[in-house]
Amino acid sequence: MITIIVPENHPEAVSVPVNDRGLAYGDGLFETILVRDGEPQLLQAHCRRMLDGARRLGIPACEADLVKAVDRARAQASEVPGYQVLKLVLTRGSGGRGYRPPPSPEPRLILSLMAAPPATPDSGVGTVISDIPLTVNPVFAGIKSLNRLEQVMASRAMPEDCYEALMPGDQGDLREGTRTALLYLWEGQWRTPPREQVAVRSVMLAHIERGLAREGVKITEAPLFPEQCQRPEFGGLVLVNSIVGAVPVQTLDGRELPRPGQLATITSLAKQPEEFR
Repeated sequence: MITIIVPENHPEAVSVPVNDRGLAYGDGLFETILVRDGEPQLLQAHCRRMLDGARRLGIPACEADLVKAVDRARAQASEVPGYQVLKLVLTRGSGGRGYRPPPSPEPRLILSLMAAPPATPDSGVGTVISDIPLTVNPVFAGIKSLNRLEQVMASRAMPEDCYEALMPGDQGDLREGTRTALLYLWEGQWRTPPREQVAVRSVMLAHIERGLAREGVKITEAPLFPEQCQRPEFGGLVLVNSIVGAVPVQTLDGRELPRPGQLATITSLAKQPEEFR
C-alpha cells in the first residue's frame, strides 16, 4: 500500500524515513502539476506518465492510489484561489542498505503543494547553452525519474539573469532545457528534438501537439543545432512545460532570436485545461 505524506502545515503530516530509497538512491519518480483555482491541470496525462514510469521501474502503483492522493491535495488546494503547484513524488519505499530493491516493496507517495512561480514576461526570456551535456539512458528515456543531477548542475551554473539553460546532446544538438521541452520553427514548420533523445516526455508538449493537430498543423521531430538559430530559415524557439505553459525565447547566449509566428496559438493551447482540448 502506498503511504501518503502530506505537507508539514497539514494536521496529518508525517516525515519521510531516512531509509527511503528515493532519498538514498533517487529510486522513484515525480510529477509537477499546475493547479488552477483548486483544479489540477492535465491530470490524466501526468498520472499516465507516472504510472508508465512506475511500470518500467517495477514500482507497484495503481491509478486508484494516485487519484486518492490527488483528491486529498485538491481539497487543500481549493482553499487558495489562483495558481499553485502540486508535486507528487513516488518512491519505491524503504529498502535498507544496498542498491538491490526489496522483493516486495511498499511504495511511498509524497505530496507537496506550493505557490506557482511568477509569470514570465511577454517579451520572452533569456537562455544559455549549458556546458553540462545531457545523457539519456534508453532504459529511462521519457520518464520523470528522481535522478536529475545533470539538470541540477546545469541550473547551478546558469547566470542569475537567465531563465533557462539548454542542454546539448553528444553531437552538440540542443535536446531540452533543465525543466522545459523545446519547440521551434524551421522553414515555417513546428519542430521538436527527437523525443527518444530527451530525458522527459513533456506532458505539455503532447497537449500542444494534439491541439495543433486539430487545426491541421503537425509537429515533426528533427535535431536543433545552435548554428541553425542564426539562419534565415529559423523562426523562433519556445520553451514548454506544464507549469509555465509556453514561453518564447528572446535571447540565446546573448543573441536575439526571432519571435515565433503562431505564438498566440501555442500560448493559448498551453493555457487550456485538458478537458477543453
